[in-house]
Amino acid sequence: MEEKKLDLNSIIGFVLIVGILIWIMYQKQPDEKQVAAEKAKKELVQKQQAEIQKVKTAIAAVAKDTTAADSTQLSALKATLGNFAYSATLPSAKESFTTIENELVKITIANKGGFITEATLKNQERFKKGSQQLVSLIKDNNSDFNISLLTQDNRTLQTKDLFFEPTVTKVGDNQIVSMRLKAGANEYLEYKYVLKPNDYMIDFDVRSQGLNKVLNTSKPLDLEWKLKGIRNEKGIAYENRYSEIYFEYEDKKIDYVGQGQNKEENANKVSFVAYKQHFFSTILLTKTPFQNAKLHSDNLVVDEKKDTLFTKQFKANMPLAFNNGEVDYKMNWYIGPTDYATLKSYDRDINKIISLGWGIFGWINMFIFIPLFGFLSSYIAYGIAIIIFTIIIKIAMSPITYKSFLSQAKMKVLRPEITELGEKFKKDPMKKQQETMKLYNKAGVNPMAGCIPALIQIPFMYASFQFFPSAFELRQKSFLWADDLSSFDQVAKLPFHIPLYGDHISLFPILAAIAIFFYMKMTSGDQQMAAPQQEGMPDMAKIMKIMIYVSPIMMLIFFNSYGAGLSLYNFISNLITIGIMFVIKSYIVDPEKIHAQIQENKLKEPKKQGKFQQKLQKMMEEAEAQKAQQKKK
Repeated sequence: MEEKKLDLNSIIGFVLIVGILIWIMYQKQPDEKQVAAEKAKKELVQKQQAEIQKVKTAIAAVAKDTTAADSTQLSALKATLGNFAYSATLPSAKESFTTIENELVKITIANKGGFITEATLKNQERFKKGSQQLVSLIKDNNSDFNISLLTQDNRTLQTKDLFFEPTVTKVGDNQIVSMRLKAGANEYLEYKYVLKPNDYMIDFDVRSQGLNKVLNTSKPLDLEWKLKGIRNEKGIAYENRYSEIYFEYEDKKIDYVGQGQNKEENANKVSFVAYKQHFFSTILLTKTPFQNAKLHSDNLVVDEKKDTLFTKQFKANMPLAFNNGEVDYKMNWYIGPTDYATLKSYDRDINKIISLGWGIFGWINMFIFIPLFGFLSSYIAYGIAIIIFTIIIKIAMSPITYKSFLSQAKMKVLRPEITELGEKFKKDPMKKQQETMKLYNKAGVNPMAGCIPALIQIPFMYASFQFFPSAFELRQKSFLWADDLSSFDQVAKLPFHIPLYGDHISLFPILAAIAIFFYMKMTSGDQQMAAPQQEGMPDMAKIMKIMIYVSPIMMLIFFNSYGAGLSLYNFISNLITIGIMFVIKSYIVDPEKIHAQIQENKLKEPKKQGKFQQKLQKMMEEAEAQKAQQKKK
């Protein structure tokens, strides 16, 4: 066999490939300046971490030895903590906690950091009634409340790492806890908590005394508040959908940070920040607005099968401004249910964190749905209240339903004549439109009459989609097979997960889907007959046939994980509408009488057209005349 030899082209190709590879490797090498910058950055981070660790080590050493301070110990601590070494020498410089409680909440405050480390709602249970697990909005280190202290000797200390001295007093029925981070006997930073009986709102003051010579007052202190939302409801995806940051800024404007990863908002003159967790909220309010706030939210539910403990990670950064060398902020903590009536009772606008819809949708909820349902549910069981509530709303809307159906019936009677005009003026769409309008005018029929009642009903439908998911009073209230009207009514658990649908079967959405199917089946024929197909327009008859099946499927998919209360409302609402339509069609509206009336109207002098109709008619005539002139040319 003859050996294969490398030809010149192969050698050149090989050399080029090697050369290209060397060039790529050279290009990927970092610039010397970049290397130096990265090195400096790493060294700075390491230095900061070392300083923090040094502080923590010093504090830990003191925490182990709580004997009276001597000059040697104090000198050693001053090297790390500066003036705040004094706080580390006190007997309170140890891992210890102070607990206060009333009939509604139990609050635990730590010496280290001086902030709330546990907040439990005494009358609320997690997941379901009888779970024996109380709702805790703060526990197991899911929350941080920290102020960065920049001292005059260029130290940066974090209050969360330092020990506060607690003092518990009582004034009347009010429990008072004073937590002081001391730089001397009369120099300190104070967190003052006041818990009143039967109240979710805690008075909270942040003030300093005698620290104008200790702290660098040239710029505000940086307050950072973090909280990781603990899951408390049966469906984590549903709970997560309604968990978000709300805030009030400038002149009582309300806004929120969006859903998803790394969502941020910046605002000025912020008067409260609310970490809303669907049915429970932790809210920080201030009487002296923060000049600005940087708010951050991260979604922690990427996969609802795996991410089952937390909903969102919230963070807020706010400056605390100095006044005459000291800070003095009168604030409040609200730790309690996201209940509209409860929040509204404080008259601090925090009820606006409940999404009731904008404009008319919100007005319907505030002035109709909330008062009416509140009245009914105060006397009867919540499931029955939903049914009666739905009946009242549908009866109130029945005149609109009647007018809509009557308009459809009139259009149905006129359809043969409209079809005839369509055939007569098939080649002249403008003339066809003119003659159709004349027919409507002679017959005394308004083609828009059927649309207007339908448009009036839309705000009420949308308002219900906002009201029921936000109704705290439905939480853990049972009805028939549903053990919680605020969550899905699971009747069967699936051994697998269906995308968009979930891993369970809810019965109320199935019933609502069946009701929607029969309602659309009942009305689609009349709608098709009432509205003849216009030239150049889509075939509405085909669209309606598709929607008969699409709408129930959408109800099944999207409402399977929604609260049972909303699905019950939709089921009863469609059931009542079917009944009203049946009565109207069978006993009230007579097509023969309508036909006779229309024929009678034709013989009468046509009604005077409205301004809009006159303008439309004039425009059509002008267009027709222009068209005729063009044909002559």
